[in-house]
Amino acid sequence: MVLGREIHSTEDAWRLAKRRLPWMVFDYIDGAAGAGDGAAMNRKALREIRLQPRVLSNVEHRDLGMPVFGHEARKPFGISPMGMCNLSTPGADLMLARLAAREQVPLGVSTVASTPLERMIEVAEGHAWFQLYFSGGGSEATALVKRAKAAGYRTLVLTLDVPEVGRRPRELRRGFKMPFRIGPRQFLDFALHPGWSLETLIKGVPGLANFGGPNGHFDRTSSRARADWTYLDRLRGMWDGNLVVKGVLSVEDALCLREAGVDAIQVSNHGGRQLESAPAAITALGAIRRALGETYPLFFDSGLRSGEDVVKAYATGASFVFFGRPLLFAMAANREPGLTQLWEALSEETSITLAQLGVTSVSAISGQVLYAAP
Repeated sequence: MVLGREIHSTEDAWRLAKRRLPWMVFDYIDGAAGAGDGAAMNRKALREIRLQPRVLSNVEHRDLGMPVFGHEARKPFGISPMGMCNLSTPGADLMLARLAAREQVPLGVSTVASTPLERMIEVAEGHAWFQLYFSGGGSEATALVKRAKAAGYRTLVLTLDVPEVGRRPRELRRGFKMPFRIGPRQFLDFALHPGWSLETLIKGVPGLANFGGPNGHFDRTSSRARADWTYLDRLRGMWDGNLVVKGVLSVEDALCLREAGVDAIQVSNHGGRQLESAPAAITALGAIRRALGETYPLFFDSGLRSGEDVVKAYATGASFVFFGRPLLFAMAANREPGLTQLWEALSEETSITLAQLGVTSVSAISGQVLYAAP
């Protein structure tokens, strides 16, 4: 452990990452659509949920395991698909894959990962889901689906809340591009953050590993607006594994997706990075759960920062939840030891929260743990 880099919370990870990362990279990871109101709303909505402590329940033994698609994950949260993770620190993709293997939790492998999808599922020992973006006319996406199937992926996560990439002023002001375009501002930025810059120079600037060429042929800003229900039908026909649709906030869409044969829905507003005025994801989760009933699988991400947030998501209707940016901050702060520290902190927070509520397992969480004012 490097002195001064201890991580006891997501706030610690964020603070340390902000210190170490170049401004351009930090603002890309931390940024949100518009002025950031959507991301702030995610946090506000979660903070305002109150939990009901209980006493005189024997909670000496608590179980954090949680089933997901017939598999018992050792922890009740997985790893959201995130693009270009190696920007946080070289090798971040594989750090996440090793964590997924160790904890037997789902790892979302992004279309725009910095490590080939075949390598990711190998290192994750099979605990990996492939996240797919529709692009162009769909031919590139089809090729990726075939690669994922050949590599052994059994779950496909189709992300649909990016018909056009949201405007994120923080990264625009920094001139963030992939591949990097180095001008005077970026040169100064990198010079003032020598730890990250030298390590990245030595290990190599991350590219888009699932596409041809040194930096790939995928344009992260390209339109994906042509995706429609016909495309979903075609994808369902070619993919015989689990199909998850990520980025759903509408009850009407959720009902239609279930009818279309989607195996699970991931309620998410992309962490506030797409539509600033979108509803808080936790609010949408409750509405969709009420509409779909108790048994349909609903996954959740967006705004989670603690073990208490994990419990709140389950109490609101989640079947499984996923952390995203906090894990990038932890790796930026202190590489793999930082990731381990934060993961253990989140696990301990979740376990302690169960004890406070008089609950012995995550699977036993229900709406009854939510505080209702008399």
